[in-house]
Amino acid sequence: MSQLRSKVITLYKHLQYLGREYPGLNGPEKFRKQIHDAFMNHKDEQDPKKIVALLAQGRYLAKEVEALYSLKKYRSVKQRYSYND
Repeated sequence: MSQLRSKVITLYKHLQYLGREYPGLNGPEKFRKQIHDAFMNHKDEQDPKKIVALLAQGRYLAKEVEALYSLKKYRSVKQRYSYND
């Protein structure tokens, strides 16, 4: 159980770190609050299978946010270096 706890804490910290550059007007604050609320809603979960499923869902979210950031970087580089006819 302590292994799952450390994985949950690591995922939480990683998602909070990813949220610092979330796009939008109140993007970072809103994203971090949503992550916090999601983790607090499941804080009393005791079933290891359910915890593993929630961890997988969190990892998927992290990958999606990372893809969003890389797409944002790609678009800005493309915009800077594209040649207009």
